[in-house]
Amino acid sequence: MEDVRTRRGADIASGHHLVVANLKLKLKKNWITGITALQRFNTDFLRDTNKFNKFKIALNNRFQALQDLLKEEETTMEDNWKGIKEALTSTCQEVLGLKKHHHKEWISIETLDRIKERKNKKAVINNSGTRAKKVQAQSEYIEANKQVKKSIRADKKKNVEKLATTAEKAAREGNMKQLYDTTKKLSGKNSKPERPVKDKEGKPISEIEQQWNRWIEYFEELVNRPAPMNPLNIEATHRSSHRCQPTNEGRNQNGHQTNQERESSGTGQHTS
Repeated sequence: MEDVRTRRGADIASGHHLVVANLKLKLKKNWITGITALQRFNTDFLRDTNKFNKFKIALNNRFQALQDLLKEEETTMEDNWKGIKEALTSTCQEVLGLKKHHHKEWISIETLDRIKERKNKKAVINNSGTRAKKVQAQSEYIEANKQVKKSIRADKKKNVEKLATTAEKAAREGNMKQLYDTTKKLSGKNSKPERPVKDKEGKPISEIEQQWNRWIEYFEELVNRPAPMNPLNIEATHRSSHRCQPTNEGRNQNGHQTNQERESSGTGQHTS
């Protein structure tokens, strides 16, 4: 462990603070140079009317400037694609921003704004200089936290009603796939699909007994490996036979303790 810090700005609606520690491990991932991480824009903001109109106006302005530029000079298809891509990415970066947190898809924009406001209230508590200001900030934070929970409950109820309506419509139309998917979302049970066992040639095995035999064969080949052709010759370490001699003080202490032990046990010899 190299460093430990407290992140007081993290808001989890609790009196505790987030603790972040830096650990140094022996194993390190081999990052491939030249490949950047995939950046996702916060497209959920487009559900908000104000954000959508702002995004639409900014994108139209950039496309208008790009169209004027294309009229002035001759460009290739590659240049046109680069201009369109730059206009889209720059507009998303400016208006929407990057997606930092993975929120539930049914959480509304109003709830996200309330969560942001609650986080700001948390920062006010951390930066309070006096006890009176801190008490006032805590009361405001408690009220903001109540509003966040109330808004989340309303969004969740609205999402459940929407899924129930979709399931009823799918049942009336006989769409079994949509009915199954919607029912699974309502139940909240998402089971991972099982991967079939394959043989050496990559073909799936359906019989249970053949699958067990394939597992046995796999582990036998994995564990029962032949001995290496050139085994490593590791020399044994030699321990030093030198021992430190005890000091005079240590001898006196040991002798004193021995005399005390003999006197306490009654086996000591007394001379007159």
